[in-house]
Amino acid sequence: MSFWEIWNMSFGFLGIQLGFALQNANASRILQIFGADVSELSFFWLVAPLTGLIVQPIIGYYSDRTWTRMGRRRPFFLAGALMAAVGLILMPNADWFVAVLPALWVGAGMLFIMDASFNVAMEPFRALVADNLPSDQRTLGFSVQTVLIGIGAVIGSWLPYVLANWLGISNQAVIGEVPLHLTLSFVIGAAILIISILVTVSTTREYTPQELDQMDDHTGVLPEPEEKSSLLDIFSDFKKMPHTMKQLSWVQFFSWFGLFGLWVFTTPAVAHHIYGLPLSDNSSETYQNAGDWVGILFGIYNGVSAIFAFFLPAIALKIGRKQTHFVSLLIGALGLLSIYIMPDENWLILSMIGVGIGWASILSMPYAILAGSIPARKMGVYMGIFNFFIVLPQIVNAFIGGPMVKYFYGGNPIYALVTSGVALLIAAFLTLRIDDVDEPVLQEK
Repeated sequence: MSFWEIWNMSFGFLGIQLGFALQNANASRILQIFGADVSELSFFWLVAPLTGLIVQPIIGYYSDRTWTRMGRRRPFFLAGALMAAVGLILMPNADWFVAVLPALWVGAGMLFIMDASFNVAMEPFRALVADNLPSDQRTLGFSVQTVLIGIGAVIGSWLPYVLANWLGISNQAVIGEVPLHLTLSFVIGAAILIISILVTVSTTREYTPQELDQMDDHTGVLPEPEEKSSLLDIFSDFKKMPHTMKQLSWVQFFSWFGLFGLWVFTTPAVAHHIYGLPLSDNSSETYQNAGDWVGILFGIYNGVSAIFAFFLPAIALKIGRKQTHFVSLLIGALGLLSIYIMPDENWLILSMIGVGIGWASILSMPYAILAGSIPARKMGVYMGIFNFFIVLPQIVNAFIGGPMVKYFYGGNPIYALVTSGVALLIAAFLTLRIDDVDEPVLQEK
């Protein structure tokens, strides 16, 4: 495929990640506005990885076996985008339903809807790149995805700050209400999400099941007969996962354990550790400024990831995919750990540059390494199963993160970010254990 065909094929990821960035940077703030305590935040975020654990393998399984006029992957991420847009619009407006349920619970419910929808849309995008590209273009394909993820995340992360500081829209609200600039950001994000998905749906073709059978024949991997297929095959496929995938699973576990802590605790950590606010303050103007600055910081690390992703294919070609991922994760870990020692909010930009380098690699190199070890006919289900090792560490962190902050860290969430940095450090060194070869070659060895 040409570069622009690959670009259009992944363009919908821009909108998905824009919505994801709005959620990551602002969901904790919104939940605190509605009354959540800092030690409870990880429990509210638990719905996100639980949803992914259930949804992604099922979506992967059925997208492998679905063929419609729109193709096999496109119907899923179009439906997911529409549902995610609904969640984006309603989450900051959860107080509309206060006559029925407390705003906090409605907000948590919208977080669930958003994440379920993002998962429905996201997994088929990963599989689509692996479906449509030969092995020697997959690093480029996943790197282009990372570029678009970065662009979308920058827009999503910076929207509240831009609306408040450049366009003069108020970032203040009475206690218990979401500021206007934040509400508008989520509505704009929903619109961009729908438009970007439509670009991919309208410009990208997909290979038929028959064509994918021929690809399996070329790799020497025989496709399983359709009549023996059932949803329970997910469990047997899990047991038979490729050797390379097993090794990557541990790298993914510690990588995403660290990322979950970053997303959940950065806003209260920066407000408390850098701005010096008491933990009980979640509605003052200074707190809103801290939250807006966290959005800028998240935009910076995503922007860095978008730029660095352009260089990943060349770096991987020079030193290998495994070594590229090791160095990137190491830099990301140092970026997270450095937040603790930074003297003010501006120095956090340097920390986010390191985080962005690690994030770029996390979004592309594991998938580039993995794709060569998976038969084309099972690309969707194995990409879904691979998501287990993204969501399981987030579930673990959701259960232990809040209690650790409350009982071990004296209520100070900055230490949750230090823990996340240590997790990325462990992931970096586990990368060195990976056998980065295609599975048939590994079996011959």
